[in-house]
Amino acid sequence: MTRVAAVDCGTNSIRLLVADVTVPESASGAGAPGELKDLDRRMEIVRLGQDVDRTGRLAPEALERTFAACRRYAEIIERLGAVRTRFVATSATRDAENRADFVRGVEEILGVRPEVVTGDEEAALAFTGATKELSGRLPGPYLVVDIGGGSTEFVSGTDRVEAARSVDVGCVRLTERHHFADPPTPRQIEAAKADVAAALDAAEATVPLRDTTTLVGLAGSVTTVAGIAMDLPAYDSTALHHARIPVARIREITDSLLTATHAERAAIPVMHPGRVDVIAAGALVLLAVMERTGAPDVVVSEHDILDGLAFTCAAEPGR
Repeated sequence: MTRVAAVDCGTNSIRLLVADVTVPESASGAGAPGELKDLDRRMEIVRLGQDVDRTGRLAPEALERTFAACRRYAEIIERLGAVRTRFVATSATRDAENRADFVRGVEEILGVRPEVVTGDEEAALAFTGATKELSGRLPGPYLVVDIGGGSTEFVSGTDRVEAARSVDVGCVRLTERHHFADPPTPRQIEAAKADVAAALDAAEATVPLRDTTTLVGLAGSVTTVAGIAMDLPAYDSTALHHARIPVARIREITDSLLTATHAERAAIPVMHPGRVDVIAAGALVLLAVMERTGAPDVVVSEHDILDGLAFTCAAEPGR
């Protein structure tokens, strides 16, 4: 058993998992056996990707919000005694001209160099975290869809990754790129839908989106929409994990979010304040994926890239 810390820094949020992980020495790949016991799992909205799509740079205030969260996470990692830490940064950092400033700041705070992973690497880690528990419980092949702030990852396989692709549509990027009003105008919505359709065409050139038995959805847009579908009075990760939400309900909620005002979205019980202005775009991506794949429902997973990071960190002594 190894106590590890995993940090996932995306376009919208930064998340931490400290866990005790047991992985046999021979284990490797998404289908390898292993056990993970959470000690601390948390998320903060830092909007690192603020305006990256427009400027190509990480804003100073966005960097400071992220570094402040890193300082809080460093205290938790030290208090819980993690012996290995792995930190990955995803879409916003891949796109930024000044990502060296981000890398230097994180290394100074946490003592570990952040890995600015490719979209394919991000997809593989998400697949590992999301599917370890599903083998023998839900049929494959699986299509894991991770809807982030700046990008969406698609990865397919059964006991291992068979195809993966990352495309630059996410809830923050779509909202900013199409200048969503409050609420978005029909023209803005149609433009965003066309953007997503083009991204799905690109993903489908690599990943067989229509050749799947179980669609697994990850990240905050998916869990928030699922929480709305389940009428949860508050965010409840236990209730959400492995919930199955039918496409008809996703369509109903997406239509509602796209026509709701900021105040109306903010009043939804499961809504995190940091997702109020981007959730409509996230729901739009989820619905487009379900319609393209023909999936009758989506299986919600609370286990994702963080869990994949924890497993790989424990399995690779050199980290």
